[in-house]
Parts: sequence; C-alpha cells; structure tokens
Amino acid sequence: MLRRIETEDAPKPFSNYAQAIAVDGGSRLLFVAGQIGADKGGKIADTPEEQHRLAWENALAIVRAAGMDHTNIVDAHVYITDRNQIGLHRQIRDEMLQGHRAAATLLVVAGLADPKLQVEVSVIAAAPA
Repeated sequence: MLRRIETEDAPKPFSNYAQAIAVDGGSRLLFVAGQIGADKGGKIADTPEEQHRLAWENALAIVRAAGMDHTNIVDAHVYITDRNQIGLHRQIRDEMLQGHRAAATLLVVAGLADPKLQVEVSVIAAAPA
C-alpha cells in the first residue's frame, strides 16, 4: 500500500528520510495537525530535548488513536526555531520512527505561536481503507 520512491535523478536524502512515498488508491489518510512539546495538560516542556520528544509523542499518540502506528507515517513536517537543534531533531525523529523512513521536510523558522516553543511536528499517515 505504501511504496518508497527513490531516484538517482534527485539528491539523496541528507539523513534518514525517503525522497517520496506513494500511497495506493483506496487508502485512508490521516492529517495530524502540528503538535508541540507540551504535556497533556498543555504545559510546555522546559528543555529542547523534552519538547522534541513530546512533540513526536503527541503526533504518534494521535496516529495510534486512528488505529495506525509509526510505520503508517508517509510525510512529516517539522519546524524548529534553532538550527543548532537539527542533530537533536534527527536523533529523536529516528528514535520515534524506529527505522521507518517517511518523506520529510525540516524548516528552521523565526518563531512559533508561543515564544517558548522550539519545535512543532505535523504528519500525514496512510493505511488500508
């Protein structure tokens, strides 16, 4: 149902993500809104590592609530406010996705909705209908 697309006619990924993922027709899609590094009560975590981990945990909790898991993620968009956290982002993403490679976009942005926020993660997942 999900097929990784890779071509030598475009640059190879710079880290552990796929160039593209094809989703066959008849699949159901899940679009997860941007998740931040906050706990269930809305408290924003104090450290960058905690924020990155919570943002991914929150996104994955929503994926699981839809009856899917990390292997159903076909695309991830991650926004960080500090380019020095690129390595941290990659480490935690790889941990959370357990070797699964989705298509991905990473953007370093000037800020997020709350100045305390350092990361936001949104994903698209697909599963058989």
